[in-house]
Amino acid sequence: MSASRPNRPSSTPGWGAPLQLVLRLLVMGLGLGVITGTALKLLAPRLAGSGQPGPAVPASLAPPGLSSLPRGLGLGRFEPRSELTALSQKWAQLASVHKDLQASGYLLVLDDGRFAQLNPERPLPAASSIKTPILLAGLEELDAGRLTWNEPLTLTKEVAGGGAGWMASRPLGSRFPFWEAATEMIRVSDNSATNLLIKRLGGKASLNARFQALGLTGTVINNWLPDLDGTNTTSAHDLARAIALVDTGEKLSPRARDLFREVMGTSRTNTLLPLGLLMGLGGDSADPDSDLLGHGVTVLNKTGDIGIAYADGGLIELPNGQRAVAAFLVKGPFNDQRSTDLIRAMAAEVARSLIGKPRASAAPRP
Repeated sequence: MSASRPNRPSSTPGWGAPLQLVLRLLVMGLGLGVITGTALKLLAPRLAGSGQPGPAVPASLAPPGLSSLPRGLGLGRFEPRSELTALSQKWAQLASVHKDLQASGYLLVLDDGRFAQLNPERPLPAASSIKTPILLAGLEELDAGRLTWNEPLTLTKEVAGGGAGWMASRPLGSRFPFWEAATEMIRVSDNSATNLLIKRLGGKASLNARFQALGLTGTVINNWLPDLDGTNTTSAHDLARAIALVDTGEKLSPRARDLFREVMGTSRTNTLLPLGLLMGLGGDSADPDSDLLGHGVTVLNKTGDIGIAYADGGLIELPNGQRAVAAFLVKGPFNDQRSTDLIRAMAAEVARSLIGKPRASAAPRP
């Protein structure tokens, strides 16, 4: 008979299995932590750039002073809320003195919605003021990647325009980069540069459709510039809105918005809106832009002048940090000084209403 095997005691569970479980949980926890941290790191810039507010920090957990810090300056909105009736009435009084002049005026403080108006949506000859919405349309195409900043534009007989500017004096076939045409269109109001942009942006009909989509209902291009007959139209409301769409961030990326401001800042003519504002502050100068800086005021504007009509529209940076858009148009007899005087007078009332009396220390800059 074979020897029987001795009975072995039944095995009892030891520490091996629990330790393995704990180690697995630790490894899984570390892995999830790494994955979560990496994901948050990658998503943080996108979340920050989305413009959406983050979760509120409880006051008890916030570092000292954090709850009182501003989240950033607001961009404002093109949204009229409360009318400055005294200012609107003053504009109406100024215009009523000249029965043979047609006037349009509009002002909106982007930060709080205060506004004034005088026939704000009346279409009047735009003259060169229509170049502001054309610049907006061009920068929209740049933003969309459908044109480049240095794309060459060719001068042809069709687009060579008389009047303001120097590009028409160049030989046909000359090529100008888009940035130069856009800048000269505003800086010296070059009409050929403007026509180059109109053609590159699809022509008159295409631009008119774009203006309608932007809510610029009275802005229409019927003829190439200089359009001395005044067939191209816009309104004070449209000019103010075109500038506000950019400054409030509703249209254009931040970089394209910077380009818009830089180009608008090159405009040489400052004898209407800027000078009128300065006159409202008790000043008068051959260089109103410089003197306005002494009052804490900056104006980025574009004028229009075809003799039978004058216009000016711009962004006004106020001493209290707020921003406003204002625009004025007047149609009247050819080269009638009352038209430009009326624009300056209405702009002066804007300064008196929004800024009041000038600071005692404010003085013309040398």
